[in-house]
Amino acid sequence: MKLLLTSEGITNPSIANALLKLLGKPFEKSRVTYIPTAANGEEGDKSWVEVDMNGIRRLGPLSFDVVDIAAVPKNIWLPSFEKADALVFGGGNVDYLLTWMKKTGAAAVVPKLLKTKVYVGISAGSMATAKNISLSSDRILYYEKTKEFDNMKGLGFVDFEIRPHLNSPSFPRVRLDYLEKLARKTPTTFYAIDDASAVQVVDTKVTVISEGVWKKFN
Repeated sequence: MKLLLTSEGITNPSIANALLKLLGKPFEKSRVTYIPTAANGEEGDKSWVEVDMNGIRRLGPLSFDVVDIAAVPKNIWLPSFEKADALVFGGGNVDYLLTWMKKTGAAAVVPKLLKTKVYVGISAGSMATAKNISLSSDRILYYEKTKEFDNMKGLGFVDFEIRPHLNSPSFPRVRLDYLEKLARKTPTTFYAIDDASAVQVVDTKVTVISEGVWKKFN
């Protein structure tokens, strides 16, 4: 299984190069399917979705498909998944993404496809790969309005969690001092990564790719 778990997509040169190596062939010979479903669970401006998609398109893939599994039936999204070399799960609301992956059957299909394909996560798409997402709604990092998720079970691809957007102005509590408090009250291993960092997983080997700031906790 090959995964590239990012905070802000693959516009960073080091992260893009890591994806190229995982694909094992040039971008111009690779097919990409982008899944924007997690964004449905967020309110307000979503220009970041366009930024992420444009970042992928600039790499020049052979084909670039966009498939929202919450909006189309399985007979539409499955062929796209099967043809793709990279499945890119975009950012947004991780609980919403997981709900629809389980509801549509994508959660059961994707692990089989990853025998030959690369999973790329962006923010929520990265967080969803953990065994559970209990840290994703923690009030130490987020806000008073944050609710507990109905189901904390993730996809279980990795045995750690991802804390994206370290030091981002958009997430003022995702700072090392808050994360230290969080680490003291939970045994969960997690990687805090900024928008210039990613965690690469090839089978059981974990590598951090970064031109920015990151830290492993627990």
